[in-house]
Amino acid sequence: MRSDNVALPVVLLTGWPAAGKSTVGRELARRLGGALIDQDTATAPLVAVVADLVGVHDLTDPRLAGPTRHARYETVTALAEDNLRVGTPVVLVAPFTEERRNLDAWNALERRLRAAGGSPLLVWLRLEPATVVHRLRARGASRDTAKVTDPAAFTAALEDTSEPVGPHFTVDGESPTGDVVQTVLAALAVPPA
Repeated sequence: MRSDNVALPVVLLTGWPAAGKSTVGRELARRLGGALIDQDTATAPLVAVVADLVGVHDLTDPRLAGPTRHARYETVTALAEDNLRVGTPVVLVAPFTEERRNLDAWNALERRLRAAGGSPLLVWLRLEPATVVHRLRARGASRDTAKVTDPAAFTAALEDTSEPVGPHFTVDGESPTGDVVQTVLAALAVPPA
């Protein structure tokens, strides 16, 4: 916590795949003068090792998600705590799937971030399913191949993982990045640049 005992902003960006979490996160961290902790960046090299060992590269496959999920989230949470303790605002980028679905999981994460001096805001970047499929195809990442092979099945599954059950702030992820960032900054009561 800062010396004036004011909690630091901690923005947790979540949303469906290709919602723009990383893009928004980079700009938001820049504007806040904060640390950007993107789960993919922070954990991808180690997840790749596990993926090669189990022979699965789809992060949603239980054979990969099972052995890596806890470690991935523990890594980004611990990095956020360290940054908060030295007085740096934090932007966390991850799906936060369990924390979106399970209020107890969200409350546990929120307690940890508050104990480190943060004031967490969970931001849901909302998109239409058709936009998700379009963005996944445009991104062309190998991790998205299974998602775009059967878009109808993928978008049906998306509908089962909608907005977070706990406290959150919803932003239209189809808006331009600058508008999304301004909306989040306004929710944090941060003056525009």
